[in-house]
Amino acid sequence: MAQSQTEHAEAQLAEIELLLSMFPSQDELEVEQVAYAELRSYVEGTADCPPDTRPELCVKIRTHTGVDVSLSCTYPSDYPAVLPEIVVRCGELSRAQHTCLVSGLRSYLRENCTGEVCVLSAVDWLRDHTHEYLEQDDSNDDDGAKGTTETQIGETFTRLWIYSHHIYNKSKRKNILEWAKELQLTGFSMPGKPGVVCVEGLQAACEEFWARVKVLTWKRIMIRHREDVPLDSVTQNAESLRRFDGFEEAAFDPHGNRGNHMDLGQLFQFLSERGCAQIFQLYFGVEGR
Repeated sequence: MAQSQTEHAEAQLAEIELLLSMFPSQDELEVEQVAYAELRSYVEGTADCPPDTRPELCVKIRTHTGVDVSLSCTYPSDYPAVLPEIVVRCGELSRAQHTCLVSGLRSYLRENCTGEVCVLSAVDWLRDHTHEYLEQDDSNDDDGAKGTTETQIGETFTRLWIYSHHIYNKSKRKNILEWAKELQLTGFSMPGKPGVVCVEGLQAACEEFWARVKVLTWKRIMIRHREDVPLDSVTQNAESLRRFDGFEEAAFDPHGNRGNHMDLGQLFQFLSERGCAQIFQLYFGVEGR
């Protein structure tokens, strides 16, 4: 196991250093320096333990047709045995076009790069193929906000149940609300201690939301549970699978010295009304009542 872990770290470091040589400017490539230094120390033998922080990088790409795209990657500890977490941003893509592009990129990486470092392959793919998705017709797409039924078929509907040690900070709470609405996700956020967030929608949008949230400063945050449903028929579309009508911050009789504890009985009732009662035990280890 240790040898495999070392090999993964060596491959990660080699890829980052290759990318740094190819994109020497910070305007082209940003690397999270603390994680990079920890990774290098581990590979070079000056640190005995694998790094606690995961390497992250962002490549700024200009496609052959002059479109600006950014590719952000976070390495899991066992990358490249598994694919990295990727986030693609492009201001010229509609939501439907963006969803299709991310799906196409993920499919390409799964088919061609599993087991191998893949960031450079992803960069090349985006340079070569982004224009194809910009040319897709989404005239029936409500200005690109939700995506048509046709673009959803073959996609995956996802529901993420996120647990945080606490959610107090007003800026974080505002980000959670704004990002969920921007990405056309439904669900809720419960601030306080503990903090609970549920988002549901197309998989690419949920993963984009998680990629943004997890890099904020937290004492502890994790995906406690996830649900993935393939959208393989016209009758089984994303809208029919949603349990929530919109996205809201939900408070349940706040109490305690700082008003940061919620009435968990009311939370259980809230979840039960939306067919999600089983989630309560996953979060808190006891049956709700």
